[in-house]
Amino acid sequence: MLNKLVKIVFFFTLLSITSCKKEQKESTFSIDKKTKKIEYADGFDIDENKIIIKSPYPKAEETFTYSFGKKNSDLKNNISKLVVTSTTHIPALELLNKEHLLVGFPHTKYISSEKTRARIDSGFIKELGKEHSLNTEILLDLNPDLVVSFSMGKMNKTLTTIQQAGIPIILNGDWLEETPLGRAEWIKLFGAILNEQQKADSIFNSIKKNYEEAVKIAQKATTKPTILSGAIMSKDIWNLPAGESFVAQYLKDANLDYLWKNSKGKGSLSLSFESVLDKGKDADFWISPGYFSSKKQLLESNKHYAEFKAFKNDNIYTPNLKKGKTGGVLYFELAPTRPDLVLKDIIKITHPELLPNYKLTFFEKMK
Repeated sequence: MLNKLVKIVFFFTLLSITSCKKEQKESTFSIDKKTKKIEYADGFDIDENKIIIKSPYPKAEETFTYSFGKKNSDLKNNISKLVVTSTTHIPALELLNKEHLLVGFPHTKYISSEKTRARIDSGFIKELGKEHSLNTEILLDLNPDLVVSFSMGKMNKTLTTIQQAGIPIILNGDWLEETPLGRAEWIKLFGAILNEQQKADSIFNSIKKNYEEAVKIAQKATTKPTILSGAIMSKDIWNLPAGESFVAQYLKDANLDYLWKNSKGKGSLSLSFESVLDKGKDADFWISPGYFSSKKQLLESNKHYAEFKAFKNDNIYTPNLKKGKTGGVLYFELAPTRPDLVLKDIIKITHPELLPNYKLTFFEKMK
């Protein structure tokens, strides 16, 4: 599940979809810019009654096209039973008022939403085991109209078995998007699947508007605090966002001075502790210190964390503390769909005078 922190770095293998129409990247298919429905996301397009998944997994050399809304389409016109495999899919269903369609999910304990948890507790949503080895017996018995999955490679025996049983599978590559609004725009995929395109467009436009308004608010700041991020994740290697990553984009939009903003790459940087200490020792704020949830944990891992100014001044903020009743982290579930709230959190932390009445949604000060 995405809300397992390791899933930021490690994802799972991809299924082989034999019944969907497979196209190479050099396909001549294109969408007229005047009628283009997708503004920010690079991984998919919608054209009339077709969904085109352009980035189903990292470095994919093929795309997948699914027809919908017509007789003999790849996807049913009216889906009544649905299985999804990532917690990032849950907010889209709820915003579209379609959570009642969900009948199965792997590792249900990681779902944070109270609304969907109530359906789990009432027995409407079945536990399907692990996302990379789904319980096919239970899933086939549920006989959903569609499984929305994600993955990292071409082969997944479990999902191939499901597809061969006649259950359609569609890939969701929202986690591969490189901008905050690009990730949020994948709600339009669910809008197309569930015959709620107009509602999905309206929801996304509202999120976009809120995000853009937050950017304008951040520009009113009279200071530009310096920012440190990440932590040591293994051995002595400190992982932090690269300068072209979606996380760095958040910091830029919040009108902050991210100390690694000029670094190349859209993923993460792997640096030595010494180099990060040298550059980030005097950073004003430390945002998202890896999987750590307390200053005590940081010190138990490495006593030299105490040398950072942000540590001394209690200016470390983490999204790991706000969890659902069974342990799922809210940030990993909801943040991709609501980048406007993430941005407002960061502005509230670093420029509190600009949002005096706003309360943090995801982040909390580390104690």
